[in-house]
Amino acid sequence: MKDPLLSGITAGHAVTLRVISAAQERRTGPGVTTVTDVFGLSQKDTSPVSGQAAHEQVVFCADERSGLRAIIAIHNTALGPSLGGTRFYPYDNEQAALADVLNLSRAMAYKNALAGLDLGGGKAVIIGDPLKDKSEALLRAYGRFIQSLGGRYITACDVGTYSEDMDLIARESSYVTGRTPANGGAGDSSILTAFGVFQGMRAAAQHKYGTPSLKGRRVGVEGVGKVGHRLVDHLVEAGAEVVVCDVGEQAVERVRARHPQVEALAGQGDMIAADIDVYAPCALGGSLDDDTVAKLRAGIVCGGANNQLAHPGVEKQLAERGVLYAPDYLVNSGGVIQVADEIGGFDMERARAKASQIFDTTLKIFAIAAEEGVPPAVAADRLAERRMSEVGRIRAIWLGH
Repeated sequence: MKDPLLSGITAGHAVTLRVISAAQERRTGPGVTTVTDVFGLSQKDTSPVSGQAAHEQVVFCADERSGLRAIIAIHNTALGPSLGGTRFYPYDNEQAALADVLNLSRAMAYKNALAGLDLGGGKAVIIGDPLKDKSEALLRAYGRFIQSLGGRYITACDVGTYSEDMDLIARESSYVTGRTPANGGAGDSSILTAFGVFQGMRAAAQHKYGTPSLKGRRVGVEGVGKVGHRLVDHLVEAGAEVVVCDVGEQAVERVRARHPQVEALAGQGDMIAADIDVYAPCALGGSLDDDTVAKLRAGIVCGGANNQLAHPGVEKQLAERGVLYAPDYLVNSGGVIQVADEIGGFDMERARAKASQIFDTTLKIFAIAAEEGVPPAVAADRLAERRMSEVGRIRAIWLGH
């Protein structure tokens, strides 16, 4: 029997999945868990965009002794092996973790397609508190599960994981990116993630105001962690007026120590209601819902957080209110561009040059949206789906071996 058992899941069915624990299997045989109505959360209910295809593969991984509980989701491999980060987060339950990894992996498929990468979409989550539960044994056990997939999934950093963690995972798996520079890696992918968001914001300003300059524009950055604080650096250098908020006081203090002119707000509610030109969500997803859109005063939304739209239809509400939304998986693709470059031997200048193209791609999305009379999120989906269909079809041509 394989370790782990790979479970392909189709939409709309309740299923029973095996959760393989290597130690447990040796003692008592394979463990089995029932996950009720997994895709009865239908993917339409858990993602802001309609018309989704079922995931190719979803794998539950467990190692009792190290405490590992992880889920790897591969949305599709139409353009190549799936690439996406590993999120280490204390989810309330496995169902919440599953919903998150399904959404995130789907977004990675679209992100990689729009970024022009020959990579499919995948993502993984480790359930737990990274400050308490992370260990060498857990990360290396996780690496063994990644290796067992034979290259269908390539991992990288995400919330709760860092380049040093990737180095540990790589001791058990060949399919790891985002490693430290000392080990030939690209290092912290938030560098080009923030750079790409900045390029997308410049494109949004060009489309809305007729100039890409952000000088004098008031930009609100929600979340000043790995990506957000770097985005603040770009904005301050560009002459923007910056206001920030974060659930962690230390994160805000770090930004203000570096840029004393930056204004701090109490929280998201104050940020949404603030008199700002641009709202940049850079924390966790779901920040744009019916309530926040109704209160939002910014004319542009462009940030680094994944899955910013809380439910389907929010993109239409933004458009109806005249708010220009730069699709998150488009503008935050600088990070995946950075780690993808590592696969062939990392070169920062080459990766940065590719990430700078986010400016042109964002303008293209806005132009398509205006021409077709749809929100930018819909236009971005169509462009990504077209590439996955057209280029993915070519990979079906038989090479004779």
